[in-house]
Amino acid sequence: MKQIGVLSDTHGYLNPALFKFFENCDEIWHAGDWGSIEIVNKLKDFKPLKGVYGNIDGHEIRTEFPEVLKFRVEDLKVCILHIGGYPGSYSPAFKTILTQNKPDLMICGHSHILKVIRDQKNNLMHFNPGAAGNDGFHKVSTAIRFKIEGNKMSALEVWEQKRNIC
Repeated sequence: MKQIGVLSDTHGYLNPALFKFFENCDEIWHAGDWGSIEIVNKLKDFKPLKGVYGNIDGHEIRTEFPEVLKFRVEDLKVCILHIGGYPGSYSPAFKTILTQNKPDLMICGHSHILKVIRDQKNNLMHFNPGAAGNDGFHKVSTAIRFKIEGNKMSALEVWEQKRNIC
């Protein structure tokens, strides 16, 4: 069994409360728009880290992370990309992935909107952890954690922190 912490759209800000939320996680996954290499380094120093680059990320992050990351955890096929859309309105990039190597779990960011949706048509789970940073239109920063055992996901929890918007 593994416990996974997932976040996205930090945009150069990593809320210290996330370290407490993720303290029992085995890995952290970031779905892009890191905003700075310092965020990468802080998370790498904390836990094993997987991630992709987002549309705001520069050369340094793009050389460290791919645009799309596909891997296996326990018995689940996972795909992470920054701009993936959502069930019924997937991005062209994710539609291609669906035809080539359908994952069991798709994780994306970009929208700054927390979504956890079962895609019945494609038989997969769609997770968007929302935005953990302070940049963007969202009023509440969010992240998620969950457990994977074999081919099952369970114990999904949401972290929320009201943003200080001036």
